[in-house]
Amino acid sequence: MRYRRRLRSRIIISFALFGLGLTALFAAATMYMRARLEDQLVNSMLQRELRHFVEFKRDNPEPDAQFPMSLIRLQIVRAGRTATVPLAWQKFDVGVYDIEEFGREGKLRPFKLAVYKDADYWAYLWFDVSTQKLGARQLLVAVASAVCVFALLSLLLGFWLSRRVMSPVTDLAQRVRAMSQRGQPGLLRAHFANDEVGQLAEALDDYSARLTEMVQRDREFNADVSHELRTPLAVIASTTELLQASSDLGDKPRERLKRIERAVRQCSELIDALLLLSRRERQAPTDGETTDVVRVVEQVVDSQRPHIANKPVAVRVEVDEPLEVVAPSSVVAVALGNLIGNAFKYTPAGEVIITVGHGRVSIEDTGPGIAAEDADKLFERGVRGTKVGKGGGLGLAIVRRLCELYGWTVTLAPRPQGGATALLRFEQRREAGHGPAATAHR
Repeated sequence: MRYRRRLRSRIIISFALFGLGLTALFAAATMYMRARLEDQLVNSMLQRELRHFVEFKRDNPEPDAQFPMSLIRLQIVRAGRTATVPLAWQKFDVGVYDIEEFGREGKLRPFKLAVYKDADYWAYLWFDVSTQKLGARQLLVAVASAVCVFALLSLLLGFWLSRRVMSPVTDLAQRVRAMSQRGQPGLLRAHFANDEVGQLAEALDDYSARLTEMVQRDREFNADVSHELRTPLAVIASTTELLQASSDLGDKPRERLKRIERAVRQCSELIDALLLLSRRERQAPTDGETTDVVRVVEQVVDSQRPHIANKPVAVRVEVDEPLEVVAPSSVVAVALGNLIGNAFKYTPAGEVIITVGHGRVSIEDTGPGIAAEDADKLFERGVRGTKVGKGGGLGLAIVRRLCELYGWTVTLAPRPQGGATALLRFEQRREAGHGPAATAHR
């Protein structure tokens, strides 16, 4: 089916069908006109000869008078005297009839019977048309052969013309495919004439140039933003570390400095993840870095705890088994940070249960929940749930893109007992340790 959808195949099939249909129509018209004209001519000739024979007999009543014509059989009798006329002929009125009778070799032979009747004479003219029938069959075979030959020629012509017509388009497609495989743009216009294909190549060159320029600007912007953001974040982190080392610092300022430190770390992780997504890589970079998911979960819970504030919400982290994934810790932290942060943010009371193990992380909350039909839509950019407050609708979209990059899967579903469940399944490369373990944080 793929071949039939190609433009060249459509041209070939069109030529073949056109040639076959036109030749078959011409052959059918030829056969019809030949049969019709031949039948009319034979009938007219028989009636004319029969009238001439009757006139000849009127003028030459002698029995041995020979009528000068080359017909096979001719018989005339006085009106009403049918004793010498075959019984099968006697029932026919004036006219010409198509009849079959057995010949000397015992086979049915077609013939035409012309009948003439007046007050004096009844005349019968028998004309063998087997030769004409044989000629008609031979003509039919010849015409059918011509149809097949012309159809084959149309098919060959279609192949040849399609190759000539499609050669510029095929060349353009091959060059574009080669550029896609190399990952490097090249100029196409110089390889084609000033026709429609050349105009298409020129448009592709223009589009490729603008796209390359845009990608280059995007990469430069990302690199500049990354550099400019990392510098103040490094200053904030070092200053916070120096302040925390002070011996005369009180407990409340020290706790605030820890919050600043967690926010700086979260910003750095988010920058790393966004830069990774902005590169438009088809596959995640594999440098062999592994991440302890349990440790990242504990860090994320600690950094997202301000979303709970003074709400009556209990947080439990249950570790069924240690889990490591081949991915940067910043990527894992951003993915889990959005899922856990949403659970903390939209749970007014109750508990949030985070379960780690078996290649996945599950986050269950007792918040307002989500509608089952909206579960997948929430991962689209700019879409927010109907039961939540303000937000840009970007966090879950970032999680979905990171999962697509690393081959993970993320889902949202309502809990039967109320609330929602977020499930992040990793492409598990290595698991460390054995046996269940559990810790709890409140």
